[in-house]
Amino acid sequence: MKILLNEKEIEVAAGVEIIQIAAEHKPDADIFIRNGFPVNSSEILQENDTLVLIKRGEIPSLEDLDSLMSARHSPGIHSKLKKACVGIAGCGGLGSTVAVALARVGIGHLIIADYDVVEPSNLNRQQYFVDQIGMLKVEALKINLDRINPNIKITTFASILDSANIPLIFKSVDVLVEAFDKADQKAMLVETAAVSFPYKPIVLGVGMAGYGASELLKTRPMGNWYVCGDEMTQAAPGHGLMAPRVGIVAHLQANLVMEILLGKDKEIERINEGEK
Repeated sequence: MKILLNEKEIEVAAGVEIIQIAAEHKPDADIFIRNGFPVNSSEILQENDTLVLIKRGEIPSLEDLDSLMSARHSPGIHSKLKKACVGIAGCGGLGSTVAVALARVGIGHLIIADYDVVEPSNLNRQQYFVDQIGMLKVEALKINLDRINPNIKITTFASILDSANIPLIFKSVDVLVEAFDKADQKAMLVETAAVSFPYKPIVLGVGMAGYGASELLKTRPMGNWYVCGDEMTQAAPGHGLMAPRVGIVAHLQANLVMEILLGKDKEIERINEGEK
């Protein structure tokens, strides 16, 4: 009969116990996941069961990790995301959270750019740790993303982004995520993109300060640009940028990136043709 062992199909004898499969394929395994649930190694396998053998504390090989993620996302989706390149302009509350989400879904190549360093006040909403205070954000974020998914490629630019370098840094991306804090930076990126790559999808974050009113946070298309947020609330005393609301907008952005990559393949082809 056939089962999936660590997401690879193998033939096994009828009535075989998990411990027998482990002895042959992974003798040091001490965690046994059958059809998504931890079980005892003495259980008998059935046709089409899914079995995952794990050694506690062991880091899986890159091949095994990719196989397991592919099965979780479904192979067709995973293969498309692996081929994609996404740029993230700014690695603060929005950018670092978008990057973590996209790393977890297996985007093949992330280009992240930010000139800033991690400060203590960043830790209220950004994807860094106390021991990374003082590090360049792009360097700290790359370390964290590598720990999440070592299969993805991460290119970093520790630069102040401007109209001169944005076209060079992000020219190869399929989708660009705007993740700046300040309105003038957002405007500069939009103006630069309109001239340098008018066909490229841009996902912006606008309006996410404070707390509550989650129902106001949404996405709105503007041609091949997309705005995520409530488009109103700005940071002010007593109404600061905090993890929950910023995180919702960041995940709206990440989800929209996936929608563009997975649901609009022909649009991506048209974009790439238009820029040649």
